[in-house]
Amino acid sequence: MIRVALLAGSMLAASPLAAQDHSAHGEKPASQPEMDHCAMGHLPPEQCPPKDRQEADKPTAGDMEGMNHASHGKMTDKSALGAALEEDIPARAFDGPRHAADAIWGTVAMESSRQQIVRENGGMTTGMILVERLEARIPTDGGEDGYLWDAQGWYGGDINCFVLKTEGEGKLGGALEDAEIQALYSRAIGPFFDLQAGVRFDPEPDGRTHLVVGVQGLAPYMFHVDGALFLSGRGDLTARIKAEYDQKITQRLILQPRIEAEFAAQNIPEREIGAGITRVEPGLRLRYEIMPEFAPYIGIEYEAEVTETADIARANGEDPDGLKAVIGLRAWF
Repeated sequence: MIRVALLAGSMLAASPLAAQDHSAHGEKPASQPEMDHCAMGHLPPEQCPPKDRQEADKPTAGDMEGMNHASHGKMTDKSALGAALEEDIPARAFDGPRHAADAIWGTVAMESSRQQIVRENGGMTTGMILVERLEARIPTDGGEDGYLWDAQGWYGGDINCFVLKTEGEGKLGGALEDAEIQALYSRAIGPFFDLQAGVRFDPEPDGRTHLVVGVQGLAPYMFHVDGALFLSGRGDLTARIKAEYDQKITQRLILQPRIEAEFAAQNIPEREIGAGITRVEPGLRLRYEIMPEFAPYIGIEYEAEVTETADIARANGEDPDGLKAVIGLRAWF
């Protein structure tokens, strides 16, 4: 009897649950999209339809036409013929006022800010003096010891500046043999090169004046290049080109290969120069930067007069070439 009573009680308790409406449990809400468990990898391959059927079940462009994409804006096909490039500035960028911040901060305050931006981004004037070579030269063949200087300074901005160059050489304890001073206007013609033009005056050996035009800058592979044409007041046309490269061995120890060559378009008898290549000076210097602004160095340099100029030197009883040991200083401030 007890078992019968418990069974009857359980049936009475379950009857209210049976009265509930479960007809909607088998249906999916209209707003909930059907999940593709095959595409998501939730089902084993044998329970998924073939791939061609899956592709057929994907919505097409026609099915997407009814979707509202107005909020996405009109998309531009950059690959279409005549389409604007990615880097092109859209016309709407210029719809507003030229200096919109003036309406908030005032024209006076913003004008000073704009001038400061110009100064800090290419409008500053700077200056520097670089003593590239200041050295004693000792011939290895036992000739007379000499000295040499090669320096330049400039003052101006990134685009335009004034450049002053000077170089010369002589015998230690003797007279000055060669000296020149160049005053040049320099203008940037690219990110790495300047076009330079001006005048050159040679105090020694004969007080001659030249017009100068040349280029100076940084060639590919970090070669420093300086080349110029010189037209003297007597109509003599000469040229010079220098190239050097700084190879860091350590942060302070730097090896510098260097070469200089000179040319003449005609014979210049008063200077004992023949037409063609007149002189070639390859050299190698090893400097130690005690600080970047102060670097002593040692090195060797081969100096050779060539072609007709060498013949003139031999006719005068002089040796046209020779190897020199050098010791010097490179500094800038």
